[in-house]
Amino acid sequence: MNRLLRLPSIYLVLPMLLACVLTLYSFDMPDAYLEGLSLLALAALGVLLIDLSFGTRLPPLASFRHHRYAGTREAFVALAYAMAVGFFCLLDLALFPIPLLTNPSSYATMEGGHEHIRHISDMCWTLPPIGLLCARNRWLRWTLIMTGLVFPVLAIDRNRIFASLFALAMVLLLRRDEHKPVPWLRVVLLVALGGTVFSVLGMLRSGSLDTVTLPFSQAYRDASQGVKWLLLYVAAGPYNFGAIYAKHYVNASFLLSQLVPGAAVATADTDIPLDAPNINVGTEFFPFLLAFGPAGAVLSMLGLYALLAWSVRRLRASTGLFPLLIFLRVAYVCVMSPFAPQAYTWTNAGFIAVCLLLQALPIWLPNRNALYPLSDEHDYATR
Repeated sequence: MNRLLRLPSIYLVLPMLLACVLTLYSFDMPDAYLEGLSLLALAALGVLLIDLSFGTRLPPLASFRHHRYAGTREAFVALAYAMAVGFFCLLDLALFPIPLLTNPSSYATMEGGHEHIRHISDMCWTLPPIGLLCARNRWLRWTLIMTGLVFPVLAIDRNRIFASLFALAMVLLLRRDEHKPVPWLRVVLLVALGGTVFSVLGMLRSGSLDTVTLPFSQAYRDASQGVKWLLLYVAAGPYNFGAIYAKHYVNASFLLSQLVPGAAVATADTDIPLDAPNINVGTEFFPFLLAFGPAGAVLSMLGLYALLAWSVRRLRASTGLFPLLIFLRVAYVCVMSPFAPQAYTWTNAGFIAVCLLLQALPIWLPNRNALYPLSDEHDYATR
């Protein structure tokens, strides 16, 4: 398990291969669609081969466990950042209707400046790791953790709840004693919590799956409603990728819309030939397929691995909080790459830029670490 955690490509390759398998399980796919699915699987295996041959590994787990976070200048900057994000979460809930308590279908409504506030409150997933690593006060620690978990539920933001749970699980795994067993119970509970919340929120905000007209397999049809939502979330992206690959549809505007701020382009109710217009996801590499064809999709996967390898190299240089947050973000978008674009977006680039800036700030602060020495009892993340 320790070797797998330290292998960067596992965060990209394993989710992609699993998504391809679940796509075959969930759909009776036309033969022409299988070519696109094969392209994704073969490209992922190619990334794995490159990583096994030349890739950089994450630092040993002991590096994370012995790194001092709480009480440092870095922790002061991180907690100030966390307070700002928490404030924007409160603004989001105070100034605009709360989808979970009002109209679940309004979760994507961004008007009257809501989208600007949401750009900050979306970073709520960073609050659990910051609380776990940097907050000495138990009340503050749990407030940050719960804010990062509860806000996405109130906003019916399934992606953000997954990001918060992923970051929390990764910190628990990376900070544990590598000579002790993996805390499977905690990990399984987090996975079960994420799956349950996802299924419930999916049913609240999108209703029944009866309106989805896709060639589902009999095994999918026999599953429960909650399991169907999970399978559709994982498998719809590769399915749509295979469909567009077979139809040779070209449109570069979707790629431009995610790279240029304010240039959003809707994928629903357009001429894009999706088999089900209301299921408009297509993997991280879907816009590159639309713009540049199969070669563009493969190159974008290699580019995502290069970004992941860069974040790992930064983490090897320093296991500080902000390099860790960058790695957690890049690893998460890799895990979610079978679903929808999150890596090649201006908001992702903006988050990385913010972390690089915040990492430089502690240099200008007085070193108060000597005034507040830590003992082993403050090693919260490994309790």
